[in-house]
Amino acid sequence: MIAVALALTLTSSSFAPNARIPTRIAAPPCGGENRSPELRWSDAPARTRSFAIVMHDPDAPRAGGFTHWVLYDLPASTTSLAENAALPAGERGTNDTGAIGYFGPCPPPGKAHRYRITLYALDVAHVRARHPLTESELLARIAGHVLAQRTLVGRFATVRPPRSRER
Repeated sequence: MIAVALALTLTSSSFAPNARIPTRIAAPPCGGENRSPELRWSDAPARTRSFAIVMHDPDAPRAGGFTHWVLYDLPASTTSLAENAALPAGERGTNDTGAIGYFGPCPPPGKAHRYRITLYALDVAHVRARHPLTESELLARIAGHVLAQRTLVGRFATVRPPRSRER
């Protein structure tokens, strides 16, 4: 019998791949409720000891894009997050607003932006941060520890002018 390697999967009941992200997931300035999306994953490598998640908008009008969500130290036994999940402070990093936790999509009016949610399966149980990490700090710490990764992309466009814009 031939063993087949399974590939890490990432899905959401909040939105389909490459589809529109619902307004409830968006930030309040864009009419949303700032609810983090529901996520499910499976088929992680056997040596996975934890997971990390980053949500990033590469289309944001600033150099390097805009990071909306940074999570890490999710136990290897975790296979999903509920929509608007309450997470312990130690698992939440700093988004590009400077706040800890989730900040929903809120692009300037016009063309839809892509929101890339990337799940990382890691061979370490803890990142061991003394402070909430930014995306770049997290990626530096997990370099060399990523066993697999999968990205889910959603799209969101602001129809009316937002009260405040992504920086």
